[in-house]
Amino acid sequence: MTQTSATTPPTAVSGRERLPGKALFGLFLSGFIGILTECLPAGLLPEISHSLNTSVAATGQIVTIYALATALAAIPLSRLTARWPRKYVLYVALTVVLVTNTLTALSSNYTLTMAIRLVAGMGTALIWPLLAGYAAGLAPRSQQGRAIAIALAGTPLALALGVPLGTWLSQFGGWQVAFYASAGLVVLNLAWIFATLPNLPGQSADHTFAVAPVLVIPGFRVILLALTTYVVAHNILYTYITDFLGYAGMAGQTGWVLFAFGMTSVLSVLVVGTHIDHHLRKLVVGSTLLFAISVLALALLSGVPVLVYVAAGAWGFAFGSSPSLFIAAAIDATGSSAHIAQSITITVYSGSIALGGLVGGLLIAGLGTESITWAALALLVVSTAAVIAGKKHAFPRSA
Repeated sequence: MTQTSATTPPTAVSGRERLPGKALFGLFLSGFIGILTECLPAGLLPEISHSLNTSVAATGQIVTIYALATALAAIPLSRLTARWPRKYVLYVALTVVLVTNTLTALSSNYTLTMAIRLVAGMGTALIWPLLAGYAAGLAPRSQQGRAIAIALAGTPLALALGVPLGTWLSQFGGWQVAFYASAGLVVLNLAWIFATLPNLPGQSADHTFAVAPVLVIPGFRVILLALTTYVVAHNILYTYITDFLGYAGMAGQTGWVLFAFGMTSVLSVLVVGTHIDHHLRKLVVGSTLLFAISVLALALLSGVPVLVYVAAGAWGFAFGSSPSLFIAAAIDATGSSAHIAQSITITVYSGSIALGGLVGGLLIAGLGTESITWAALALLVVSTAAVIAGKKHAFPRSA
């Protein structure tokens, strides 16, 4: 993996031979908080709906609106803050998440809660485009891929722990406790990055934030196609995993299946982080192929519980480092426009999360639960084909 000076200021890496672990942990925790805030309500919907006097289905939209806000705000907010010092942007974003998580816990009105979650998603829209470039800017050139993988590792960990953690915390005083605890975690993260995270400059005045020219850079649209189909496929399954496991006769084992998914996701981060700088193409191809095989196994062998666990573990291993892989590919492909490409990539990623939930719901309502595995498999065939075909610019053989 290579990196340009646009995303890696030379002064940031001068003299460094090792990764700045403490600083990268601050970025990791920021990403963890963003995903935790998004998925926290998923395990608490019955309790939240009771407090808000709405149905569970309506309450579930507080997850959707968060993802949509992140998708819609990533590019305009990145443009607005492009010249700000990077640490200040992170301060603002985390403060927004802190305030909105606290207000969510205090709110008993559905409309107000939806508005709060909309603002919370906008806070995360500032965090995600920042992490990869910030991490690369702190690392030696030879280890920038590994730095990105560490900074983005909070995603699989939050997906693995967010729902069960929220459910467990709610036992100590209601669903609000989970949101207060997440707000407390933000306070700790703010203190940590204040003490350990070096500040990096924003883009200089001669850098523009034009989206259209980036979209025509060779290979970038192929990356976006592969990313969209991959993430939509994931969220069709992940959002409705409880329904699928009920269909498979494993309704009482959702927590354990998600645990298997989460643990292999974390393992994926460790494995990919070691090799991403020298084997990016092989890792992306392997990720898409393994994910497709896992979904095929879920479609054909859902009646065999032990194989469902194996497939879920393989799915987690494939998915765990996918944000790092696709964002690293986008950075490599777009060169000096990488700061814009990251915002576009996060917009597509977040929009795909929301689209996956919508498509999955429509499939279950119209064709039944079994259909979500076949729809996800079809999308993954497209994703795998795009990755394999993109050997010149998107996922080059040299990467």
